[in-house]
Amino acid sequence: MSRKITIIGAGNVGATVAYTLSNEHLASEIVLIDIDRKKLLGEVMDIAQGTGFRDPISVVAGDYEDAKGSDIVIITSGIARKPGQTRIELVQTNVDIIKDITPKIVSQAPNALYIIVSNPVDIITYVFTKISGLPERQVIGSGTLLDTTRLRSTLAGMFNVSQKNIHAYVFGEHGDSSFVPWSRCEVSGSEFDAYVELMLERGQLTERPNKFAITEQIHTSGSQIIANKGATYYAVSVAICRICSMLLAAYDSIVTVSSMMHGEYGIDDVCVSTLSLMGPKGIVGKVPVKLTKYEIGQLQASANKLKEVIAQIHI
Repeated sequence: MSRKITIIGAGNVGATVAYTLSNEHLASEIVLIDIDRKKLLGEVMDIAQGTGFRDPISVVAGDYEDAKGSDIVIITSGIARKPGQTRIELVQTNVDIIKDITPKIVSQAPNALYIIVSNPVDIITYVFTKISGLPERQVIGSGTLLDTTRLRSTLAGMFNVSQKNIHAYVFGEHGDSSFVPWSRCEVSGSEFDAYVELMLERGQLTERPNKFAITEQIHTSGSQIIANKGATYYAVSVAICRICSMLLAAYDSIVTVSSMMHGEYGIDDVCVSTLSLMGPKGIVGKVPVKLTKYEIGQLQASANKLKEVIAQIHI
């Protein structure tokens, strides 16, 4: 079946998403759009020349009108913080970018499912949802999917088991106020604390895992990578391609992505990540898993932090 995916933004993340998709069998056509035409042409040429070793696929440098008929649109456009620039100034700059992009792309691809990757992703998802005029089910923020993957990777290494055997999630904003609802964490069907006790009894763990340290590692992973290599783009690109595969699948999946809240856990009018049921029709609903009172407080605090930022920007 012919599938078309458009990516807006040919920076590190956008180009890597395009490259990763070109090696998958999710799309038969990839359109890459960027304001920097020279870089765009270079990225597309480099990616396209490597597709001769797979089934035929079209990879083109396009403009907004070339997005017509897209099944999925991925938005990665945005800039990093400049020296002396405040966080709010950076947010407003990237909000202004999405405000410019939104009418141009939505007019060409009104039926597409949109994956928002641009940071701060929860704020940009909120703005896009508000101004696009699209049904909310069509708008998916990448949210804490990458954070969740980082958490599962950490726990898999700690317990020396496959990540497939770990069901653990990161909720809240994609940022410092995100948290792990440990009450929902399971390893091979066992509650996290029970599994830890079992591993301690068997001598496969020498000490009880520090949950606070694990959460902090999730918070600082991105900055550590940036400090070492200047940017993060491989893992997030794989996460975005995973979202694409879910959206193009025959059945729904449950995943931590950012979308508009409507009273869930006492939270309204803000985009944060909780468990969502997502598939070929987009986000079809939230999965209201039971959280502890403390965890609900953490989620509400994360949402309120985002609301404070929203109150300071111009939409």
